[in-house]
Amino acid sequence: MPPSLWRHSDFRRLWLGQTISEIGSRITRDGVPLAAVIVLKASPMEMGVLASLHGLSALLAGAAAGNAPDRRKRRPILIAADVGRALVLLTVPAAAALGYLSMWQLYAVVFAAGILTIFFDVAYQSYLPSLVPSGQLLEGNSKLAMSAGAAEVLGPGLTGVLVQILTAPRAILLDSLSFLVSAVSIVLIRTPEPPPVAREQGRTMDEFSAGLRYVAANPVLRALFLRAATFALFIGFLSTLYVFYAISVLGLSPAALGVVISLGGVGNLVGAAISERLSRRIPVGLILIGCSLLTGVTTLLVPLAHGPAWAAALYLGAAQLFGDVAYPIYSVHELTLRQKMAPPEILGRVNACLHLAFKGVWPAGALLGGVLGTALGVRPTMAVCSVGVLLSTLFLVLSPVARLREVPTPARSA
Repeated sequence: MPPSLWRHSDFRRLWLGQTISEIGSRITRDGVPLAAVIVLKASPMEMGVLASLHGLSALLAGAAAGNAPDRRKRRPILIAADVGRALVLLTVPAAAALGYLSMWQLYAVVFAAGILTIFFDVAYQSYLPSLVPSGQLLEGNSKLAMSAGAAEVLGPGLTGVLVQILTAPRAILLDSLSFLVSAVSIVLIRTPEPPPVAREQGRTMDEFSAGLRYVAANPVLRALFLRAATFALFIGFLSTLYVFYAISVLGLSPAALGVVISLGGVGNLVGAAISERLSRRIPVGLILIGCSLLTGVTTLLVPLAHGPAWAAALYLGAAQLFGDVAYPIYSVHELTLRQKMAPPEILGRVNACLHLAFKGVWPAGALLGGVLGTALGVRPTMAVCSVGVLLSTLFLVLSPVARLREVPTPARSA
């Protein structure tokens, strides 16, 4: 049995930098919507536009982000994306200090940060197989998911407190600094990265289409793609309206909302901690289907929330706590599956395809959520979201994923 990745010094550097960055990212993830609702008094439609821009930027930059890790080394991409995000986020507290903060400012920041994030995420998922042995990918992904879980525990509660003490724009400054810490941690990695596989470079979309064809031709990856796209469409409703729903409809305070979201972090941390252990006892297909079902069922608790603020917080807290146990388990196994199934020379484009299945469809869901929230009301829109999330599991149930016990051997790329 190979030694734990905790003994791998370069993996520890990557893990530490990502843990700090993930905590900072949670501050911005919740701080930007709070700035929009509390400082700028944004409407449901404006919240829909804000939520959609992050996904729209991923859609527009997805092809280039998928090609980049297959054309050149991935570590420099990670460093450049981190530094870029730090500079972009720094403009929010700067604009607020000068009295110029506006929704257009938040739109621009979310859009630019979204482009840099898709480059980072695709390169990051493609870089890990060159840093750790193939047999330890699941362990590596699980430990990195624990970073996200720790961030979910600490970040939202910290955000609520910081927003009340410092205001939302100033709280975002901490995320800017966290990206610089992440960049330094990646700079300090010493494990040599192999050069990319030499290939003829063509037009961006022509190269990216090879990744799409690979995913479409593989029934397992195709099912994961379709589930991700459907899930993204409906969860986009939630991302658009959740803060508005919690504060304006249910009457939660920013600090209470931070505590509720932190409960999701506890579940996220638990899920990340047990994901590797589950794979030794349960077939990977059943893990993916079970986690997808659990996510859908717990999402139903959101539109059911009612009563005084403390009672509504219990509903949202239960949805966050139990739903977020499933999320990292699904993500860790889904990511490890594609990292092992796709050949290295096309892994970046395959990862980008799965990113676009989620973040590329998300803008449509976010905008539709804003429209439906205005036309039908926020609570009925949340109910539609919950049913759609639950039904997205059918793509897995009706595919070879249901019979998948071990990761298949990768086929040759297109």
